[in-house]
Amino acid sequence: MGRLTPSTHPDLLVGAASGDDAAVWRLDDDRALIATADFITPVVDDARTWGQVAAANAVSDVYAMGGRPLLALNLVGWNTDALSTDLLGEVLAGGQDIAEAGGFVIAGGHTVDDPEPKYGMAVIGDVHPDKLLTNRGLRAGDHLVLTKALGIGVITTALKRGLATAGVVQAALDSMTRLNDIAAKVALAAGATGATDVTGFGLLGHLGRMASESAVDVTLAVADVPLLSGAVELAEQGSIPGGTERNIAWIRKQLDTGDTPELLVTLLADAQTSGGLIFGVASAAEASDAVAQLRSAGHDAAVVGSASTGSGTIRLR
Repeated sequence: MGRLTPSTHPDLLVGAASGDDAAVWRLDDDRALIATADFITPVVDDARTWGQVAAANAVSDVYAMGGRPLLALNLVGWNTDALSTDLLGEVLAGGQDIAEAGGFVIAGGHTVDDPEPKYGMAVIGDVHPDKLLTNRGLRAGDHLVLTKALGIGVITTALKRGLATAGVVQAALDSMTRLNDIAAKVALAAGATGATDVTGFGLLGHLGRMASESAVDVTLAVADVPLLSGAVELAEQGSIPGGTERNIAWIRKQLDTGDTPELLVTLLADAQTSGGLIFGVASAAEASDAVAQLRSAGHDAAVVGSASTGSGTIRLR
């Protein structure tokens, strides 16, 4: 059987995911399947916490498309000469914690020898085709809601350098292990059609792609974008991950920074692990209501900007 592409098979839906690591397959008028996969290297020292972060990160694309996860397969790279199987058990227990919180089943998995440990999941979910959130669905006039604060990349880099305090690290861990399930439900209830999760390409990278795919320009109210405690100070100290610097270089051609300080531009491009969602809501009142619901559920959510007819420019104001 040849490789399925959007041009050869009408049931392979496109434009749904925040990246190229997910696909949506229409089964019938009422149901479509989502398939996605992701894995990461350790971002924290505690094995079970790393497992939770990696699993939450892997399932994020399902929520970003408005879907619900059904089952997952563990994906593991493990150095059996240097790391114990008991430690691996802790990582997998962290993944199970997330599966139970998200209401999906881990149905097995695959492990390979690897000098550097890696963990994640291949995830299958479902969604109603008419309720699919896509990165092509942002509309001119939409108000943008961001569901989690930024700064994960800066903080995890500082953690590796021994610069981050325990309180700053814990706030970042709380964010990374929080699922985007409630965020997806709030987005759908608010009538969103365009959404993406904010992960490795940062807010600017993922939003820039969504703006281009949706044929809109975006204006970000920089002062309204939530940042994790300690992120600004640690960025000032130079705890900037390499991925963040690459994100800035990639998005420059779409970016109008105005008089925004370069440090804040960096934080807007910061590479996130298990970040939140950003979605568009048609009215200011609906956007404010969505933020209120998210904050009541523990999310650091905010209305951060708006979309207008255009060709993918992001203006920082």
